[in-house]
Amino acid sequence: MATVSFDKATRIYPGTDKPAVDALEIDIEDGEFLVLVGPSGCGKSTSLRMLAGLEDVNAGAIRIGDRDVTHLPPKDRDIAMVFQNYALYPHMTVADNMGFALKIAGVNKAEIRQKVEEAAKILDLTDYLDRKPKALSGGQRQRVAMGRAIVREPQVFLMDEPLSNLDAKLRVSTRTQIASLQRRLGITTVYVTHDQVEAMTMGDRVAVLKDGLLQQIDTPRNMYDRPANLFVAGFIGSPAMNLVEVPITDGGVKFGKSVVPVQRDAIAAATDKTVTVGVRPEHFDVSDAEQGLAVTVNVVEELGADAYVYGTAKVGDDSKDLVVRVSGRDVPEKGSQLHIVPRSGETHVFSTSTGARLSD
Repeated sequence: MATVSFDKATRIYPGTDKPAVDALEIDIEDGEFLVLVGPSGCGKSTSLRMLAGLEDVNAGAIRIGDRDVTHLPPKDRDIAMVFQNYALYPHMTVADNMGFALKIAGVNKAEIRQKVEEAAKILDLTDYLDRKPKALSGGQRQRVAMGRAIVREPQVFLMDEPLSNLDAKLRVSTRTQIASLQRRLGITTVYVTHDQVEAMTMGDRVAVLKDGLLQQIDTPRNMYDRPANLFVAGFIGSPAMNLVEVPITDGGVKFGKSVVPVQRDAIAAATDKTVTVGVRPEHFDVSDAEQGLAVTVNVVEELGADAYVYGTAKVGDDSKDLVVRVSGRDVPEKGSQLHIVPRSGETHVFSTSTGARLSD
């Protein structure tokens, strides 16, 4: 097993001036499951490919354990990669696909068979070892790709959006399998996804990237509770955090007809006359009196135990879309009005101009 370090690793593609990955600094612990997440084009797959040796590193360094692998070819890095499209050989059986890398490495047949059977048992593929990939479902093919990585016993697993070709239900069950498998094997894993729900449910830590720059790296819980800036606040969480620009007033911020108290140091740190307040959908209280912000209900998404109300509120001169979680037993009518107030102590305060977090 091994640690992984990105030391100001930078990738600039030929013909461009702007780095695809800009001075990335991440230290990944031995046996950790780290998820790189962000929107398309943020540099997450490029970062993974730099670690794999499939992209050049233009500046900085990458280390696996105590080895500098920045300019080593992929075969000398002791990594195994699982791709989005499985990358299986169609003419080979499942067993041959899983053992191919060992065959190339000159491992004897008996040892290959033993390792393939052990991996197949872990992945529930024992009954499929003699089949060709075309006779398997998408989820089974993905498990074969995982098995091919496992039999090599690498120091690091690299996974590039391995679940994006699966349907929603299978994706949920497979991500659980991958996370529990990684914990059982204890192999350091770097996993790339654009799906923040996947990131939050699988990773020991999550790294959020935007435009090639690392925005925040933290545990899923800390990232949800204390996003470092407006981008992370809006990206992490489903549905997303509500972000509303509100004026500063005595004792807090003006939220519709109510003054919501926020931390004094957050207000003191503000350089604008307004701040952007973030409130998770579950952190609004619905008021009987006409307090807070009046929200017109547009759509209600009923989920059984609770429901999400998608509505519009007038904030200053603008209309603002908001999402509020309410009890599934007390669902408002479409077209009706709710009055909502942020729950005390559950607000996040950000600088409107810089996007940086101001509240503790």
